Amino acid sequence: MSYLEAIVLGIIQGLTEFLPISSSGHLEIGKALFGNQAGAQESLFLTIALHVATALSTIVVFRKDIFDLLKGLFAFKWNESKTFSFKILLSMIPAVFVGLFLQDQIELLFAQNLVLVGAMLCLTAIILFWADKAKKTDKIVSSKNAVILGFVQAIAILPGISRSGSTIATAVLLGIDREKAARFSFLMVLPLIFGSMAKTLLDVEGISQKIEFLPLLLGFLAAFLTGVVACKWMITLVKKSQLKYFSLYCLVVGGIALVYGLL
Repeated sequence: MSYLEAIVLGIIQGLTEFLPISSSGHLEIGKALFGNQAGAQESLFLTIALHVATALSTIVVFRKDIFDLLKGLFAFKWNESKTFSFKILLSMIPAVFVGLFLQDQIELLFAQNLVLVGAMLCLTAIILFWADKAKKTDKIVSSKNAVILGFVQAIAILPGISRSGSTIATAVLLGIDREKAARFSFLMVLPLIFGSMAKTLLDVEGISQKIEFLPLLLGFLAAFLTGVVACKWMITLVKKSQLKYFSLYCLVVGGIALVYGLL
């Protein structure tokens, strides 16, 4: 894998992980455009590096929230931090089930299937446009809402459906405050990312000597830096109800991917 390819894919991951335009879909498009030159193991480790990078971006942006949560968890009484953490656990259940029992079927979908990616991007466009029209409210995430968002997150494993976009949009449609919706959406995925990456690393039988670590490092840094910027930007955009612009973007890119995939 070339340095340029690693950096470009890192930037794509960093931006699209937080912006509501589907990181998995854009990575598949990016790999297709580059001709998928990397070997299977090198591509796997790059994917791991990019996802860990964006997870660390989330930790940096929400470091105060995460510190307060951890502090509250060690208090000897039931408090807001324990309630929030319980809701995070509830939201994880559907995605954990999908990851444990449907992983092989899901992996078949990540094979540069641009028709599927295009169709799911168009679906993301519809969801974002719908959510942008929703009235602003000040509700918090309830336990019931956490389960609903968990199912949405599990469905968003499909390439082309934006995880952040679909979960934030669903939360807004459920009447949850926009800033709280973005905060919960970004924090609910952290345990899943690190758990998934740990499982993947354990499943890999050794590290090939042929893997070049400099491209992995460059991709990691590109994803981390752009991820920090994109995460902060997304929070601002959600509060200002500007998801319709991403809806249009997803519709255009999805349409192009559909046409390209069908040719």
